[in-house]
Amino acid sequence: MHERFRADLFALALIAIIGAGDAAGWYRILQPILLHPPTPRIAFLDVGQGDAELLTLPGNVTVLTDAGPSGGALLSALDAAFMQGPGRASIDLAVISHPEADHFGGFAQLLDHYRVGAFLYNGRDASDASPSWNALLAMIRKKDIPLITVRRGDRIVYGLYAIDILSPDDAFARSGALNETGIVERIETPSWTALLAADIDGDVERALIGTYGLKGLSADILKVAHHGSATASGDRFLRTVAPRVAVIEVAQANPYHLPSSETLGRIVTSTRAKIFRTDEDGSVTVWYSNGALDVHEGR
Repeated sequence: MHERFRADLFALALIAIIGAGDAAGWYRILQPILLHPPTPRIAFLDVGQGDAELLTLPGNVTVLTDAGPSGGALLSALDAAFMQGPGRASIDLAVISHPEADHFGGFAQLLDHYRVGAFLYNGRDASDASPSWNALLAMIRKKDIPLITVRRGDRIVYGLYAIDILSPDDAFARSGALNETGIVERIETPSWTALLAADIDGDVERALIGTYGLKGLSADILKVAHHGSATASGDRFLRTVAPRVAVIEVAQANPYHLPSSETLGRIVTSTRAKIFRTDEDGSVTVWYSNGALDVHEGR
């Protein structure tokens, strides 16, 4: 089944999303002209107790994964990330990792201020989802924004850049534990790689290791799963990813007392990564410059 649509990529580009067969498919972001871009970068936005990651690629193509719990916090963080006034007006591709409010809550308000070319999600819109989740999906459909289900093996390609969807497979997508349904992305650029681990736990981590191993999971930058929860980021998983930068998205004085000391200890003993935290560092932006990863802290 093939689905194509047009969207305004900041008046520059055509997005074509092409599904091939069942879960597996190629999702391509095609742009006829690549401008001289800013250096590709990823920003882990300070949105309180939640996740939001903004990937910026050549031609000012933007991919926003998750939106935190609050639209106000998200919009403020985006304004700072774009370094301009209220709203740049367009997000090319949005990814909702899984239907928990600390990951999708900000999207409803985002849609009042930004155009979004397409949404990717894990397909969960069943009766077990929350009313606010189903309301968001209804808003996306009402605005006639393409809403596309992705599975393990799908890929988004844009020139020299790619986002591989490593999870969920069909089994995890149907899991009663919403954290196991989370979309795991591996971003590959010519100069750095990043793994966005949503809120996955040990079961998904073990499945990823078995499916992809070192070659498919290693990444320079790791978005630490589940805000640094003790149930995620096992030693073997961390050794396989072997990040140089580990970012934990978490709120100050959060009621869950995250990140856990156990997880922080495992990152230290299992990797050589420098740890950054949005509760202490604000938004964290990473890019490649002069042969090394540069990290800018928002505070």
